[in-house]
Amino acid sequence: MSSRHDFIRALRREPVTRRPVWLMRQAGRYLPEYRALRQHAGGFLDLLKNPDNACEVTLQPVRRFDLDAAILFADILTIPDAMGLGLEFVAGRGPLFRRSISRLTEARALPVPDPQTDLAYVLDTVKIVTQELDGRLPLIGFAGGPWTLAAYMLEGGGGAREFPRARAVVNAQPELVEVLAAKLVPATIAYLLAQARAGAEALMLFESWAGLLAPEGFRRHVLAPLEEIVTVVKADPAAQDKPMILFAKGAGQHAAALGGLGAEALGVDWTVSLADVRRATNNHVALQGNLDPAALLAPEDALRAAVRAVIADFGPGPGHVFNLGHGVTPDVDPERVGALVDEVHGAPV
Repeated sequence: MSSRHDFIRALRREPVTRRPVWLMRQAGRYLPEYRALRQHAGGFLDLLKNPDNACEVTLQPVRRFDLDAAILFADILTIPDAMGLGLEFVAGRGPLFRRSISRLTEARALPVPDPQTDLAYVLDTVKIVTQELDGRLPLIGFAGGPWTLAAYMLEGGGGAREFPRARAVVNAQPELVEVLAAKLVPATIAYLLAQARAGAEALMLFESWAGLLAPEGFRRHVLAPLEEIVTVVKADPAAQDKPMILFAKGAGQHAAALGGLGAEALGVDWTVSLADVRRATNNHVALQGNLDPAALLAPEDALRAAVRAVIADFGPGPGHVFNLGHGVTPDVDPERVGALVDEVHGAPV
């Protein structure tokens, strides 16, 4: 079934009226209205777990900019939090868990959250946002990929961006990662399907730390779980007509394998060429990306030139959703985001 939204049409590689654009972390600390609301709410988790506030944050960027999709304001670590690991956000260190996983017995004892009860605040946010959007824009629901969630659960804390403990476990005790995946895969499937039933019109999986793994680890701990998730989600009537996007940061060399998992689109970071990824995937999937987020810190003329270069790199034909190669950083001037959106929409399709 076709859609009137250019974002959905682009994900299906159908003709569009203009090139769609949205930005990872388009709702966040670079917006003064977000900072004001967060200060009033009392903290990130207080903001996140209040559906009315989370709805407001979701809508802030689409009110300010002519974006082609809204993305749910949530966090990739909601599932481990619902498993009882105790999510915290500490200034200067990022997300932390009060309890990490280091033994097979601990992993086997983890519950699989029921999204209707354990993650009800997220589903309530989806429902409220869907009502507020009233069909004007599609809403993207999302989840963290199993390897990325496992990496945080094994590491326990933030700040160590190379995840040395998690990578050591991959090499010394890979069965521990697989036991975690056996919990995380069904939890992620249920979570994504619940978001689809609540009103999300597209679904995205963030494997933010896929690039940390060696090739065999990538096949075992990223590709295999993602394939299972995509296969089951796409077979469910609730999500059959809702495009899926896979974003595996730092894994451009695995584009062909990722493109064969059954999702409609791949998110692409800024370290690889869109043209190269199109060739690697035989132009069979849509691509999303892939401007270097640092380009938003450049003067406006340089930013606009960088936007045009990304569009030229993708080349002619359908199937491109413009985005960054990762998220908007807190030091970005909102006027730069407006210029980016203007430049994308002014480009030929």
